[in-house]
Amino acid sequence: MLRYPSLRAPLDILFLICCIALTADVIAPEIWGHGKTKDYPLWFWAGQQVLQGRDLYPSDPGAYFEFIYPPLPAVLLAVPSFFGKIPLYLCLSLLNVVAWWMTAQFSRAMTGSDRKPGVWLEALPGIVTVTFVFDMFDLGQPNLMLLAMMLYGFWLLRRMRPWMAGSMFALATAIKVFPVAVLPYLIWRKQWAAAASMVVFLGLFLFVLPAPFRGYQHNVRELKTWYQGMIGSSSEKGFGQRDEQNWSWVNQSIIAMTHRLTRPVNYGQDDPTQIKPARYMNVANLDFKTANLIVVAVSLLIGLGYLAVMPKASRRTERSDAEEIGILFCLMTVASPLARQYYFMWLFFPMTVLMHRAAYDPRPAVRAGTWALLAVAGGLMMLSLPVFPIDLQAFGNNLAATVVLVAGLVWHMLHPLVADALPPAASGLQRGADHNAHSQGIS
Repeated sequence: MLRYPSLRAPLDILFLICCIALTADVIAPEIWGHGKTKDYPLWFWAGQQVLQGRDLYPSDPGAYFEFIYPPLPAVLLAVPSFFGKIPLYLCLSLLNVVAWWMTAQFSRAMTGSDRKPGVWLEALPGIVTVTFVFDMFDLGQPNLMLLAMMLYGFWLLRRMRPWMAGSMFALATAIKVFPVAVLPYLIWRKQWAAAASMVVFLGLFLFVLPAPFRGYQHNVRELKTWYQGMIGSSSEKGFGQRDEQNWSWVNQSIIAMTHRLTRPVNYGQDDPTQIKPARYMNVANLDFKTANLIVVAVSLLIGLGYLAVMPKASRRTERSDAEEIGILFCLMTVASPLARQYYFMWLFFPMTVLMHRAAYDPRPAVRAGTWALLAVAGGLMMLSLPVFPIDLQAFGNNLAATVVLVAGLVWHMLHPLVADALPPAASGLQRGADHNAHSQGIS
């Protein structure tokens, strides 16, 4: 069950102390320093553009975009921006606090272990991902909030509320496009209501909601400009307005890794003035078009492999659903065209699932093997710390950690407990449906 923080729980007190410290890192420079940097001034600028009726993007889609998100986030930012920078920054920090807490709550509740974790097990996912959380607060990025929205969507699906779930998936997509990858999953699992809801609400969030503030024609024009500049542009130099980041070491997506391995791309181009001489890691010398074909082939193989290991509907359980969604989150992270360090915050849920398997699986060898797998993944992720050379990130340490986690989740999905393997097994969604039907009968 979900719960509120309690001042009687030492772990919750530690959580609140961390949140206060992380919020102070955002607010203190604005009050006593030279102003908070990173993305925070950009969010204030975008909110002010909406308040003043100015354009978010240049008229030329080929020009440089200051704001690379769809119009909806700017509209949402306009409300706190009206009161000034400090209220805006405080609002964003509080949203991150809530998202961090709810991410932990949803992750713990949806592992399918049906066990209440001890203090250390409950704290462990937050401890191993605390550097990602720091990035969320320090940079002002919304990935932690998006993760909480997606988890809430799947939580709603378990409660047989598909239209509300679809609205959460749509909101996350309208803010930062890569969560759209959940739509094919919903269709494959025949979650028709959730898929339809996602499409409908996505249209509302992109076209209808901004219209009263931006004007319908103005909003449509900006959406078209944003699409042409962000999604409709791709070349050997890069894609989506940030060419210097796309092929460089900061990006550990499948797309970037494939191009770095198959083309002579300088992975130090994110900061060529500091990273000299140019650095390359390619094992082949292919052209841009061929490298893209390899990306398509690799993505297709990964997608088919995912479908192959997913259990049939009659054999789904809450455990297999947790593992299945954990794999989905891993794939969504690395399938995003730009997967910077903080994107791997999305590994929170897959790691939580595996930690519960390592703690509660009745098979001793499986418990030991799962802990060993988590240790390997954690060691790979630690290579992103500043004490290590950036070359390790260029070669995809976080991507490799994601592959390790996926391998663990796949193994558990293919080797369920004996009780779970006996057909027919009702999934969490099916159990929720039975529960709702029973409740309606009683009422």
